[in-house]
Amino acid sequence: MSRASYRDAIQHTNVLTALAEHDPHVAGTPPLGLDLPTSDIDILCYAPDPDRFTSVLWASFRSHPEFRIWQWIGADRPVVATFVAQEWRFEIFGQAKPVTEQTGWRHFTLEQRLLALGGQNLAATVMAFRREGLKTEPAFAAALKLQGDPYEVLLDISDLDDDALSLLITEAGN
Repeated sequence: MSRASYRDAIQHTNVLTALAEHDPHVAGTPPLGLDLPTSDIDILCYAPDPDRFTSVLWASFRSHPEFRIWQWIGADRPVVATFVAQEWRFEIFGQAKPVTEQTGWRHFTLEQRLLALGGQNLAATVMAFRREGLKTEPAFAAALKLQGDPYEVLLDISDLDDDALSLLITEAGN
């Protein structure tokens, strides 16, 4: 038996409704069409009050298998929770900055643009790297033959216009 679609899993868990006050955005490989059997469902949230966000996560998801919650150390101290539902691992990330400014969302929207511009050839190349064990951002960087830290280099190109991105895709042979 195969697991539910990521959309069905999201609907079944009611995760977007539970997190509605935190502006949840679905990101990651399933909506990009680049998921593997081990892929999770990423939900990015705006959490200006980490204590409130943690309370919502605890109240909403603590009964799910493998529920865990933690808060990073650092400047804005994001809160992360994970759990399993519908044979998917969910990872919920809350940060005290709007989702559209978060690194994970910036990567995701760039990857959407790249796939729209590069089509099936780029998607196939990225998937080949993913099947070899690379995470999403390193797979995109490898497919585009970009040098340096893949997470930083993707942020660096995220402000390029579509023509410049198309040129990168073409020059990489995709």
